[in-house]
Amino acid sequence: MRYLSTRGHAAPQAFCDILLGGLAPDGGLYLPEAYPQITRAELDAWRQLSYADLAYEILSKFITDIPPADLKALVARTYTGEVYCHARNGGDAAQITPLTKLEDGLYTQELSNGPTLAFKDMAMQLLGNLFEYVLDKRGEAINILGATSGDTGSAAEYAMRGKHNVKVFMLSPDGKMSAFQRAQMYSLQDANIFNIAVTGMFDDAQDIVKAVSNDAEFKAKYKIGAVNSINWARVAAQIVYYFQGYFLATKSNDEQVAFTVPSGNFGNICAGHIARMMGLPIAQLVLATNENDVLDEFFRTGVYRPRTSVETSVTSSPSMDISKASNFERFVFDLVGRDPAVVRELWAKVDKGEAFDLSATPHWARMPQFAFVSGKSTHNDRIKTIRFAQGRYNVMLDTHTADGLKVALEHRQAGIPMIVLETAQPAKFEETIREALGTEPVRPADLKGIENLPQRVVVMAPDVVAIKQFVVERV
Repeated sequence: MRYLSTRGHAAPQAFCDILLGGLAPDGGLYLPEAYPQITRAELDAWRQLSYADLAYEILSKFITDIPPADLKALVARTYTGEVYCHARNGGDAAQITPLTKLEDGLYTQELSNGPTLAFKDMAMQLLGNLFEYVLDKRGEAINILGATSGDTGSAAEYAMRGKHNVKVFMLSPDGKMSAFQRAQMYSLQDANIFNIAVTGMFDDAQDIVKAVSNDAEFKAKYKIGAVNSINWARVAAQIVYYFQGYFLATKSNDEQVAFTVPSGNFGNICAGHIARMMGLPIAQLVLATNENDVLDEFFRTGVYRPRTSVETSVTSSPSMDISKASNFERFVFDLVGRDPAVVRELWAKVDKGEAFDLSATPHWARMPQFAFVSGKSTHNDRIKTIRFAQGRYNVMLDTHTADGLKVALEHRQAGIPMIVLETAQPAKFEETIREALGTEPVRPADLKGIENLPQRVVVMAPDVVAIKQFVVERV
């Protein structure tokens, strides 16, 4: 399997090469030359597999430059009940991502049973093991520069802490995450972890990561790598739980399902898009945004209009406070028939902060074949939805999953199970849970009192030069 850039000006690469690199040299994102197609025989055989074995079968189609026995061992070490130990709602921890049945035909899928209580652990734990394996084989080191709106940072740091040959420099928007999210990251004292709080929004932090990634000389000299969802390995790992959710919600591979995905950076739902392109029977992909509704606007109108940091709202579902969705470029590449010249033209506008409009183009006419619909949710909506889920189903939702459920209920189709991807546990957003329910969410014993631990973080302006210098002085 070889990987090409969405912008068409990078040589095809093997998986292990793009694993360490992040952005392609031409500024594009890597995708497989073609999506592997899953046969009915494979679907039938996979239905009975454990999560780890299912992950191996799917990932081995995308990772062909790691010996099968080694890949199988890496995956088996990643997806264990000991790592994903925070199952609740009566879920079976052995399933890793169990379903919670709300009512007939309506489920949430638990993706946040890992060490940081967020769905990002599903891919990041694998990424940590892959990085260590490849770096050891090559005798190399890497310096990861990432940006987080809430959950990616802690998931990356918990996955990489203590890994030899790896240092992590994680940018986050100063004061914009929940107290729990900040504590998870900033309380880590590992010598290879560096937290930088940027005085701005997530998009400011993400812009810095992209600027550094586009500086080929700096990137090569200081061995800069990426763990944000621009890293293809993360998207590949997330494909697995769509298959798992499908198998758990159906009895036969003749059935279809729908997935609703809370989305800010488009990475999570991009994995669902790819699973569907591979042949998983997904009838509909429902994208849910919060007040920062750039993606909802596109799927309703064909206009993609990135916002500035000033135009980006600070909300009670902060991991989706994003107005430039990095992974969206991957979907648009497929939408425009995988024509990199079109993508280059469109992102020349995006990179200047301008909008593009596909509504009157032949590309937009192809949208129905990708089965996307969308909707948005506001603070009042998520408060109501958290109360509704607690009262009707006796299930406590985090703020992002509440956005998902609100939009899912608007798009249910008769006879098709709807699976809402749960993105985090309520304990990460105690302030809003208290507002909605007047009670404290249950917190796993191993994370009680985390806000009281000493924190280690540097506050900096969103200055590319200064942040580069910070990295240089510590590598």
